[in-house]
Amino acid sequence: MLFNETYDVIVVGAGHAGCEAAAAAANLGSKTMLITMNMQTIGQMSCNPAMGGIAKGQIVREIDAMGGFSGIVADKSAIQFKMLNLSKGPAMWSPRTQNDRMKFAEEWRYVLENTPNLDFFQDMVKSLIINNGKVEGVITSLGIEIKGKSVVLTNGTFLNGLIHVGDKQLGGGRMGEPKAYGITEQLVDLGFEAGRMKTGTPVRVDGRSLDYSKMEEQAGDKNPQKFSYLDTPKLTKQRSCYITYTNDTVHEILRTGFDKSPMFNGTIQSIGPRYCPSIEDKINRFAERNRHQLFAEPEGWNTVEVYVNGFSSSLPEDVQLKALHHVPGFEKAKIFRPGYAIEYDYFPPTQLKHTLETKLIENLYFAGQINGTTGYEEAAGQGLMAGINAHNKVHEKDEFILSRDEAYIGVLIDDLITKGTEEPYRMFTSRAEYRLLLRQDNADIRLTEKAYNLGLAKEERLKNMEEKVAKSSELEKFLRETSLKPGIINPILEANESSPVDQAYRAAQILTRPNLSLEKLTAIDFIKEKVEQYNEEQKEQAEINIKYKGYIEKERDNVAKLQRLETIRIPEDFDYSKISSLSAEAKQKLNKIQPKTIAQAGRISGVSPADINVLLIYLER
Repeated sequence: MLFNETYDVIVVGAGHAGCEAAAAAANLGSKTMLITMNMQTIGQMSCNPAMGGIAKGQIVREIDAMGGFSGIVADKSAIQFKMLNLSKGPAMWSPRTQNDRMKFAEEWRYVLENTPNLDFFQDMVKSLIINNGKVEGVITSLGIEIKGKSVVLTNGTFLNGLIHVGDKQLGGGRMGEPKAYGITEQLVDLGFEAGRMKTGTPVRVDGRSLDYSKMEEQAGDKNPQKFSYLDTPKLTKQRSCYITYTNDTVHEILRTGFDKSPMFNGTIQSIGPRYCPSIEDKINRFAERNRHQLFAEPEGWNTVEVYVNGFSSSLPEDVQLKALHHVPGFEKAKIFRPGYAIEYDYFPPTQLKHTLETKLIENLYFAGQINGTTGYEEAAGQGLMAGINAHNKVHEKDEFILSRDEAYIGVLIDDLITKGTEEPYRMFTSRAEYRLLLRQDNADIRLTEKAYNLGLAKEERLKNMEEKVAKSSELEKFLRETSLKPGIINPILEANESSPVDQAYRAAQILTRPNLSLEKLTAIDFIKEKVEQYNEEQKEQAEINIKYKGYIEKERDNVAKLQRLETIRIPEDFDYSKISSLSAEAKQKLNKIQPKTIAQAGRISGVSPADINVLLIYLER
C-alpha cells in the first residue's frame, strides 16, 4: 500500500480554497494531505491576474488577519496596488493588486512546501471512501486508497468540466487540463443535490502587438499599500494597466457569431456570473450602450502576455480576433489563447452547516466553487474556514464560526448556507449589513485574537495588532483633548472652504468636518510633531474612529439588538411541519435548511417576519 498512515485532513484540489485549507489544517497541527491533478498548477490564477477589489479586498485582509496566506502571496507577487473607492467612506475602501501570475503560483508552492505536517500527491480523486455516513478517505484514478479522518473538497471548475469555444466542446477543468469525474455521481447517489454553473475567461493577447498610445493609462497608487499586516515588501515600482473601449463595429462583428455562441444556441443551459458577464452577454443585455470598457492587464513582470479584462467570450475564435482588431490599440493584436466558457458541477450550499461540513456525510467539507461561488477571494476564505473546522472536528475541538458582524467571510458563508445561490455568488459591500464595522483597515483588530486563540495566528501578529490599537488610541486621545484656538485653526478652515470658528474647539471636533483630514491638521506645527510619531495604519485608525464615531456606535447597537435573536437556538432536526401557523413556503424552507438560530431563520428567503413571530411564540412555550 502506497500510503499506510491515516491523515487527519485530506484536501482535494490545490486552487485558492485548497491551498488555504491545507495550510490552515497543517499549521494547526493536523497531518494533512493535499491532492492535486497537477503539481505545476498549485495556486494557479485561472482567470484574471489580480487579487482583491470591492469587498474581495476586505476578505483577503481578513484571511491575512487570521493567519492565512493569500495576502502574503499577493503582496510578494504584486505588480500594481490600488485602493479602490477612496472617494467614498472607509467602509467602501477596498484594496486590489495586479499580480504576476507565475510568481503568485510560485510563492504559494513555496509556502506550502515549507509548511510542516503537509504531504502532496498528484492524481485525480475519483471517489470518496464512506462508511456509515462518515467519510474515511479517497480513492484516486490509479486506484490508490488514501485514508483520512476528514476530507475537504475544493474541486473548482473541474467536476465534469466542459469547455466551450463557439460550437467546439472540450472536456476540461481549465484550458489544456482534464476534467475530474466520479465524485458528482457518487454524491448524487448518496442523496446530494447537484447543479451546473458556468463561468468564462477572456482572450489572452501578445502585449508586443498592442498600441498603448491609443489607450488610457491606469497607473497604480502613488503611495502603494499592501494586504498583509506582517512585514511583506511594499511595491517600489509598478506596472500600469490600460483602458480602451469597444464600439458599434466591434459589437456588429460579435453579433455575427451569435448563431455559433453556446450561450445563445441552447448548448449552455447553466447560469453564469451576473456581475462578470461575457462580452456577447453585455452587448445583448445592454443593447442601448455603444461601448464597453476593456482593460489591458499585464500578466507579470517578465512576460508579454496580456489579459483582456472585459472581453470574456465563448464565441468562435475567429470572431473574437476579428472583433478585437476593431478595438482602439488592438488593431494588430495577436491572440495567445481565445476566451472560452466553462460549465461545471456544483452543489447547492444549503446542504452545508456553518462550518462548511456537509449535513449528509460527517467530516466531509466543501469549499470554493463547488459551493456555487465565483472568485479567488471567496474561495480562499471558505478554504481557510473549512481547513480550520476539519482540524477542529477530528481533534474534538469546538467548531469555529464567524458571524455576520465579525467578518465578510461570515457574511459569505451565512449567505451561502442560509439563502443558497442559483448563480455564481460574488461578494459585495452591499451584502454586509454591518459594513462600517467590517472595514479593510480593522480586519486585524476584529480577527487576529480569535486566530491566535485557535493557534493559527502567531504571536507576532497579535503583538502587531495590540500595538496598533494602543498607538491609535493614544493618538485619538491626544486629538480629543487638544484645543485649537480660532487664530490657529481658522486659516486652515478657510483654505478648505470650511466655516471659521469664533472660539476654541478640540482637534477631534474639527476633524469630523467633511472636508478636513488629519493630514490637513498637520499644517499646525505641534500637531505635525505629534502625528509624525505614528505609522500610517495607526493614524488611519485614529482618524476613522473620530470621524465615524456616531455611525460606528449606531451599528454596534444594531448588532447588539440582533444578537438577542442569535442566542435563541432552535433544536436540531426540528420539525417545522407541526407548527400549523407557519406558511407553507416557510415550512418547506425551514425543514430543508434547518437553521440553528431564530436570526438565521429570519435570513432565509421566503420566511416572513410573521413566520418568525410564530416561531418565537412556539419556542417560548
